[in-house]
Amino acid sequence: METIKTMAEFAAAGEQPEFLFWVGCAGSFDDRHKKVTRAFAEILQKVGISFAVLGTEESCTGDPAKRSGNEFLFQMQAVTNIEVLSTYDVKKIVTACPHCFNTLKNEYPSLGGNYKVMHHTQFLKSLLDEGRLTIEGGKFKGKRITFHDPCFLGRANDVYEAPRDLIKKLDVELVEMKNCRKKGLCCGAGGAQMFKDAEVGQKEINIERTEQAMEVKPEIIAAGCPFCNTMMTDGVKNKAEGQIEVMDVAELIANASDL
Repeated sequence: METIKTMAEFAAAGEQPEFLFWVGCAGSFDDRHKKVTRAFAEILQKVGISFAVLGTEESCTGDPAKRSGNEFLFQMQAVTNIEVLSTYDVKKIVTACPHCFNTLKNEYPSLGGNYKVMHHTQFLKSLLDEGRLTIEGGKFKGKRITFHDPCFLGRANDVYEAPRDLIKKLDVELVEMKNCRKKGLCCGAGGAQMFKDAEVGQKEINIERTEQAMEVKPEIIAAGCPFCNTMMTDGVKNKAEGQIEVMDVAELIANASDL
């Protein structure tokens, strides 16, 4: 993979990339989700998309602070990010995190941050529709895959078909859990729950969701969110370790042989 340039490097050269790739905290620091970041960046490079990252100038969008009730901290983080984005005259943003996607798209405008924001599955689907991305065939052909809808992608923003359309292009058998699309079940990490212990109960929600996935007997659970990926991976370790793999949609495409 080629070195990814930062917005500062583009600006120093008097150039402007078409898109800013907002990596997010998980994509930057979580060892598992770093693989998704690399997979998505590799796809962008292979199809010739002009993009950059903020690098050390990127900070948390403020989503966890807002969800946990600290509106003051959220606004501090958001305003700081908006100032940085304004410096580089950013207009278009793509991100592999539905939490970043939702916050940048729906909550930054009221603070002065207006951008065209796309989730990476929407962006990849647009490349597919334009003929810039070909993902026919691949090593996943014939595999049984189910897609887990991230709350902030699906129910919060009505994005259901883009990830499924991409998965179908891999010539796989796409099977649906009983709770999917608008009736999707949360993995348990949203609303800043990712960063605290679960409340006392009979069963943790990620275990419930993993059991729903197991009911349709998938070989792979496809995800489109770093939080969901973590929660479903933990669920698989608890219930079906070695039997089911959890992969982001971008990883599926990047690993397709015909890309």
